[in-house]
Amino acid sequence: MYHAGPSAVDAVRALKELARERPDELELFEGFTDAELDGWAVVVPEEVRGVLREIGGLETEDHEYRFGPRGREVFADGCWTLGETDFGEGSLIVGVGAAGWGPVVAVNPWGSDPDVTVEAPDFTTWLAGFAERLADGVADRPRGTLSVPATSTVALAEADEPGQAGEAGEAGQSDGAGSGVDRELAALVGRGDPLTDLVDLHGLPGYPCSVDWEPYFSTFHNTADTGSSEVQFEIVGEGRALLLRSVVSGDFLGRAVRRHRVPADAARRAVAELRELADSCPGLVELEAGCADSDMDGWSVPVPEDVRTVFREIGGVAIAGLPALRLLPGAPEHAVDPELHRMLGGDGSYWPLARIVHGRGHALAQIRIDPATGRWGYVVSVPGDGESLRTYPELALLAESLPDLLLTFARLARRAAAGPDFAARMARDTRWLFPNTGEPWPRPAPVGEWAGSADPLLAAATELPDGTHAADLRAVPIPSDLCFYRAAGWPYAARLERLHFAAAGRLAAAVPVPVPASVNVPVVG
Repeated sequence: MYHAGPSAVDAVRALKELARERPDELELFEGFTDAELDGWAVVVPEEVRGVLREIGGLETEDHEYRFGPRGREVFADGCWTLGETDFGEGSLIVGVGAAGWGPVVAVNPWGSDPDVTVEAPDFTTWLAGFAERLADGVADRPRGTLSVPATSTVALAEADEPGQAGEAGEAGQSDGAGSGVDRELAALVGRGDPLTDLVDLHGLPGYPCSVDWEPYFSTFHNTADTGSSEVQFEIVGEGRALLLRSVVSGDFLGRAVRRHRVPADAARRAVAELRELADSCPGLVELEAGCADSDMDGWSVPVPEDVRTVFREIGGVAIAGLPALRLLPGAPEHAVDPELHRMLGGDGSYWPLARIVHGRGHALAQIRIDPATGRWGYVVSVPGDGESLRTYPELALLAESLPDLLLTFARLARRAAAGPDFAARMARDTRWLFPNTGEPWPRPAPVGEWAGSADPLLAAATELPDGTHAADLRAVPIPSDLCFYRAAGWPYAARLERLHFAAAGRLAAAVPVPVPASVNVPVVG
């Protein structure tokens, strides 16, 4: 099946013969005129024109395919959707790059066994194969006996960059990029995205060819919201690659991601980039003076060298459109209600950075500190109202470290400076600073699920009180929203006793107020 090189004439002839022989089984749609084809936003190569002049689509008892837009339909994302598969659960797409139409890919991201299959290298080959299957009375879609892996776009983008691995590397994940770097693919993904994978469509071992891939969300765990996650797909590079992006909305994350790498010299880079921005964008980026090591030596918490590198030079960062970062102690924005302070872990466990206002609420951005080691770790945003946090325990993960956050702000500021309305762009691009504003949800798990784990961090979490829910933040996207109360097992009427952060924020847990044994509390779900 799918012999190499069938002509457009052969494919059209085979379908017309079948339509004459089996009019009740196959209907062919009217073709397009050359004037219509010339008006399309994509190049239509002559071999494809040979089909489309004769046939504009087809319909069988099981399938309907349309070979081009009519009316207000348009081409988008480097491909055309030929039709649906699996009763509307999936899509059959064809690349429409300038070099030709192909390949043809079936994408079905749903259910317990998501499927992506490259059915044919080009449109006419697929059409000939479809005619062959129809003539043989085969209604099922072709399934690949060969397979290729999908690759993290972040791994591709950073495959040859120097620097240390991020948290995903520490968690034992493979970057999937191999030892060689494909410059063409790296150029197609740019910086990469933690929730987007790439399928290399060149040099496949044969057709149909399945793809080893699964979305980053899971529909197997109930949330307190209605799941509306989706997969966005795009063929790029004139048919060179397929991008599969998971949009996690209303569901929990289903697997670990490959994060962007944090450079080993992130603190030095952050200082240099912010100073450059302050010089080039006066009034939009302003920096406050840092402090001396002697000042830091007198603080109540130890200050590691990477943090000192920042604090020696910068004591505050004011970027138009963002809440001001007050890095040194004593700022009024750092004032915390005593009860909230207790729920956040108390003295020595966090370092306030900024007050973040969103609507009528506010949150406190902070660096989590490991009291046992003095390590300064993850940057999180936690609701600043104690009653809100007690009733709806949640937080947002903002960065792996303070230098990582500053590098992110610098990158976004450079992009905003290249266009109009700097402040509005910055505000729009950093909505994730406030908890639960649309970022992916890691699944809070009852800590009992980790009993017997070989991972010391997870195993230690099982010693927390009964009812505690936690999430391993080492392998989730940044930013992410961790909403404990959306887990099915979190009791509806439960109130938060305290948040617990292990290993400087690498694991976050919500410990509920103990419920008397005589009280029967319903759960969300």
